[in-house]
Amino acid sequence: MIVVIDYDTGNTRNVKKALDYLGVESVLSADPGQILSADGLILPGVGAFKKAMLSLKERGLVTVIQEAASSKIPILGICLGMQVLFETSDEFGQTDGLGLIPGRVVAIPDNLGVKVPHMGWDQNQVTQADPLADVFDNQFSYFVHSYYAKTDSANILATVDYGVSIPSIVRKENVIGMQFHPEKSGTVGLAGLTKFKELVENADYSRN
Repeated sequence: MIVVIDYDTGNTRNVKKALDYLGVESVLSADPGQILSADGLILPGVGAFKKAMLSLKERGLVTVIQEAASSKIPILGICLGMQVLFETSDEFGQTDGLGLIPGRVVAIPDNLGVKVPHMGWDQNQVTQADPLADVFDNQFSYFVHSYYAKTDSANILATVDYGVSIPSIVRKENVIGMQFHPEKSGTVGLAGLTKFKELVENADYSRN
C-alpha cells in the first residue's frame, strides 16, 4: 500500500487520482500508524516551504516521516514535497526542512532573463542512470516553482536548464524527489509514478 501523505498542501487529491487511474493501491492519510506501516510514501506539495513545514509539524508528521525514511520505506516527494526533503530553505526566511537529503532550497535568480516562477513544460536530462529517472530522459514534464534545490551532484539524477541548472529528480537511497508534477505531466508522468510503484513492490533501490 502506498500512502499519500495528507497535510493540506493543495495537490494531494490530484496525486491520489493519478494513482487510482493507474490502478495503484493507495490511501490519502495523515495517520502516523498508516504512514509507518506503508510500503511506500508520496509527499506532494504546492505552496510555500515554511507553511508546508508548519503544517507537517502541527500534524506531528515531521518525526514520523523521518522515522519512515530511517526504516528504508521508499519516499517520493513531489514539487514542494521534494523541496521539504532537504535541510533548509531560504523562502520567507530560513526554515528547516526534513533533512532527508543534504542541501538547501534557494530562489531562482531574477537576473537570468527567464520568467519566475518557472511555469510550464521543460525537458529533463538524466545525469545519472536510475530506474526511475531513465523514463524521463529527454522527456518534457510540467513545472510550477520559484525555488530550487542546491545539493551535491551525487544526489541529482536529472536536471532542466532554466538559465541555471535545476535538479528535476533527486535521490538519496530510498528518498526520491521530483521538482515537477508527474500527475500533471501526461503519459511520461504516469510512467514515472508507475516506476515508483514498481520500485516499491520490488524494494529495488540498487542503481542500474
